[in-house]
Amino acid sequence: MPIKPSKFNSQDKPQKQKSIKLKSRNSSNDRAENTREDDDLIYGRHTVQAALKSERSLNRIWVIPPLRYDPRFHTLLNEAKARGTIIDEVDDRRLDQITHRKNHQGIAAQISPYEYKELDELIFQAKSKTEQPILLVADGLNDPHNLGAIIRTAEAMGVQGLIIPQRRAVGITSTVTKVAAGALENFPVARVINLSRALEELKKEGFWIYGTVADNGDLIHTVKFTGAIVLVIGSEAEGLSLLIQKNCDALVSIPMSGNTPSLNVSVATGMALYEIHRQRWSKSLRM
Repeated sequence: MPIKPSKFNSQDKPQKQKSIKLKSRNSSNDRAENTREDDDLIYGRHTVQAALKSERSLNRIWVIPPLRYDPRFHTLLNEAKARGTIIDEVDDRRLDQITHRKNHQGIAAQISPYEYKELDELIFQAKSKTEQPILLVADGLNDPHNLGAIIRTAEAMGVQGLIIPQRRAVGITSTVTKVAAGALENFPVARVINLSRALEELKKEGFWIYGTVADNGDLIHTVKFTGAIVLVIGSEAEGLSLLIQKNCDALVSIPMSGNTPSLNVSVATGMALYEIHRQRWSKSLRM
């Protein structure tokens, strides 16, 4: 059966004309509205518990009384209170108001702004953890749900960190934190002004740069991922920019056999990361 490379984007319907713009939750107006709505709020038991365990700076926590004294939360909440966090016991109706009727599971928290790592600090931490570190670079992601899902998968696959641009891309918002489901508490993110310069710095530090593209890349399962590597993914609609492609040492694509023209960027990223993980896991079993 013939195979074709996949497209690293989030458009799930075929596009006959590239000039056609589809309405979706990725529009700038929708993103701006969602960010204003909850840019400092996290909610849900697992997400808030992960933030508490990592001693992340939380300004205020709203919790229903039964959960306030639940053994899974009681000590963590007391420790947060000792660090200066305000603990408010409220009912479900109040939490519904605070979270705009999201699935809060009885607890929500107001977080302090996310503290990004410096690039050199991220590189140092990655190299100190393993001789073959893996870093992820996202070139212009705009959907916080995609970014959160990618972070969750990357942390699970043993990636040491993520690098994102300061401009024309989503940062770490409460939506990203929620979708990441606790992964951000153990997963550092650096934000840089210039991605091309960041890639040059990574090359100087001994990393090999692999860019993900829809067509004309080496099929990913034929590439041997060894040493320190960086996987670069593109934006939802445009993919990897030509400038960033030129800064990569190699380009890779995912082979596809069906009629679907593209994959969601978070799904494609997960598949690529799993291939890297699979190769290294298989090699470790043979050693």
